[in-house]
Amino acid sequence: MHMPGVLMHWDDLRIFLTVAREGSISGAARRLNVQHSTVSRRLLVLEKSLGTRLLNRKKSGYELTSAGEELKHSATRMEMEIFDFEGTMGNQDCLLAGELHVSAINNMASTVLMPMFASFSIKNPHIQLHIEVSNKYVSLAERQADIAIRLTNDPVDTLIGARLTTIASTVYGGSAYLQQLRGSGESPRWLGVECCGFHHDWTHKACPDHSYSFFVDDTLLTVAALEQGLGLAYLPCFMGDSNAALERFCDPDPLLDLGLWLLYHPDLRHARRVVAFREHMLSQIEAQFALFEGRLPRMDMKAPAQGPG
Repeated sequence: MHMPGVLMHWDDLRIFLTVAREGSISGAARRLNVQHSTVSRRLLVLEKSLGTRLLNRKKSGYELTSAGEELKHSATRMEMEIFDFEGTMGNQDCLLAGELHVSAINNMASTVLMPMFASFSIKNPHIQLHIEVSNKYVSLAERQADIAIRLTNDPVDTLIGARLTTIASTVYGGSAYLQQLRGSGESPRWLGVECCGFHHDWTHKACPDHSYSFFVDDTLLTVAALEQGLGLAYLPCFMGDSNAALERFCDPDPLLDLGLWLLYHPDLRHARRVVAFREHMLSQIEAQFALFEGRLPRMDMKAPAQGPG
């Protein structure tokens, strides 16, 4: 987008780009950690300097005008050039600084990954690390996050990154419930799990009549329900094995293994913050492979059954 005689500041373009991606001024203000009024004011200044409207207000948020669409493409190219410049500075003794947005799965971000995030933040105090939990798709191309940590065996082929480790899973229950179940010979009671597609599908296969009386939509809720003796459910081994109130109902099935990936857009491959975070996570997770792969011994574990069926 070429506007002769128009001087545009990168801070204003960055604000506009964030509004375009978030779809609202309030969403952009939250992401940028500034006041709503600041975003509105800077947008008005930008539109006035360009002499054209960039956004139209709709009931569902904001929609880009044709000029806004053109400016978004230009601003995105500028943003990528800044990241490329960061990459060329990689061999120089310069300070790691700036924002880094990481989207991670809630049950991992709030438990086993948090010490890793904390140590990265302590080691790099000038990086503003934003941890955003989501089990859903985020568009890295639209910069809804810089990095996504995801469980998948089929990462999106337009992204790059690193497979951090393998996550093993199996069926868990509360210790008292499993003791009662083994003694009675009754059919197991299953939790209706709707936290993710993996657990939902595995549970439906293990409990074909779908006779659930209690439902949960978050893995941390699953743990709490299992602790109350409400039935059986699938959990990643790093959660189930580290909880003294739970026991394995059966051995992990290798067919349920999932890859834990750290993914980012190819345009960020030279960004120093991204590279530093990737190397940090690879190093931290390598030290805990046994935990993630379900190979940590548990002295209190009873002999598991052969399968959930």
